[in-house]
Amino acid sequence: MSRIVVPEQSTGELPDAWRACVGTGRLELALRRDYQESLALVQREIGFRHIRGHGLLSDGIGIHRPYEHAGRSGVHHSFTYADQIVDAYLELGIAPFIELGFMPEALASGDQTVFWWRGNVTPPRSESEWADLVRATIGNLVDRYGLDQVRDWPIEVWNEPNLDIFWQGADQAAYHRLYEVTAHAVKDVDASLQVGGPAISPGADEWLVPFAEYVTERGAPVDFVSRHAYTSGPAQHVPFGTHQTLMPADHLLEQFASPRKHLAGTALADLPVHITEFNSSYRPDNPIHDTAFHAAYLAPVVAAGGDLVDSFSYWTFSDVFEEVGIPAAIFHGGFGLLTHRQIRKPTYHLYAFMARMGRQVLARGTDHLVTRADDGRITVLAWAPVDVTDVTASPQRHTVALSIPVAAPARSAYLSRSSVSDDAGNAWQAWGELGRPRSPRPAQLDALREAAEPARSHRAVAVVDGRADVDLTLARHEVTLVEITPVVDETPPWWDERRLLGRGQPT
Repeated sequence: MSRIVVPEQSTGELPDAWRACVGTGRLELALRRDYQESLALVQREIGFRHIRGHGLLSDGIGIHRPYEHAGRSGVHHSFTYADQIVDAYLELGIAPFIELGFMPEALASGDQTVFWWRGNVTPPRSESEWADLVRATIGNLVDRYGLDQVRDWPIEVWNEPNLDIFWQGADQAAYHRLYEVTAHAVKDVDASLQVGGPAISPGADEWLVPFAEYVTERGAPVDFVSRHAYTSGPAQHVPFGTHQTLMPADHLLEQFASPRKHLAGTALADLPVHITEFNSSYRPDNPIHDTAFHAAYLAPVVAAGGDLVDSFSYWTFSDVFEEVGIPAAIFHGGFGLLTHRQIRKPTYHLYAFMARMGRQVLARGTDHLVTRADDGRITVLAWAPVDVTDVTASPQRHTVALSIPVAAPARSAYLSRSSVSDDAGNAWQAWGELGRPRSPRPAQLDALREAAEPARSHRAVAVVDGRADVDLTLARHEVTLVEITPVVDETPPWWDERRLLGRGQPT
């Protein structure tokens, strides 16, 4: 076993693109108690900066309100729900990453919808009325929260227009026109506001260059480029669930790098890139999301993704989510880091571990990331390799051996370790052992929350010549966080543990 010697000097800062944004179910769900309690927990323990979800302009939020009066037609823009949602976000320390969609029914040119909740995905029947809606919506945000805040909230035009389920006919020309009208409407409110797109799904990179050419030729404003990333294959449906093959996790990083690769040489080459959705599976009913495998699978992506993009947004923070209908069980393969009722999944802990990492990168590898925090702690995130062909074929044991620099003049260091794996911090496995209750009773919920806690341990490690040898043996699908703190020994000279029961003589 070779030991990795971690340098004492930093190689640079760890980008925090991983916490820049997180996804959510449709925005009207933010009015629910379970949703707000879940987001409050996420913000306390992880702390994302922005949140993005569908449906801001759909009828569930009720902004676009046509009316008839005195023989004349008009439109009233109502922000009753929208204001409550954004107020709740800001109170929890998170700001919107605004997605402009879907189409209000009264403004839609057709009746095609997507999802159980029927978001309309057709172009507007009136471009001017759509532009009025955009200006009113963004203008209300500026009036209510101030330009200084809102100019930091990216504004994305639509969602995955390259797919005909999200944009009627996947009509590229129609999307380009929608983007142009929308971007100008946003800038009409204030030129400093950030607007971008095209929010394409994986496998649609051929949309990037035509988008760049269109906005350049037409002079349409664009401040960032957005894309989504997933690695799952075709859906294999079972009742209330889906199974899929997965590509290796490094395919996610390849997708992150794709926009800059394709846009090199265009006018958009140097713009920020936001991955506004990413996950393994694109299905909200794939049980892989609930497993320890999933945390170990995504660990190298979360650790390295910030080197490639300005943000990458995990889809989503919570299983309070209803794209394919109301979930049939508390564990149902939902996208969320949390289940309903705030049971932490292993991937939640991956993010919580990242939130405790330092800013100065000391070392990176295929199975580890080592940083130094401002308070002097050395933090290590390590993960076991996974087998994407068979979850039972992943290695039973994997060792990461490190030589860690410890600040002088310490002769020992305090090592604390938190881990999730198939057998620890894995409520999904405990749920199976409980018989997979669809709606757990209070005592079962308590048991699941307890099972979701990471395994924790601590010990003293010797420091020799400013270094501590740390051997981390990882179980199958384990992700572990190690924090190493130099010890300043303040033991008084009369301390003698041999005398705890009053026996023996002073030494």
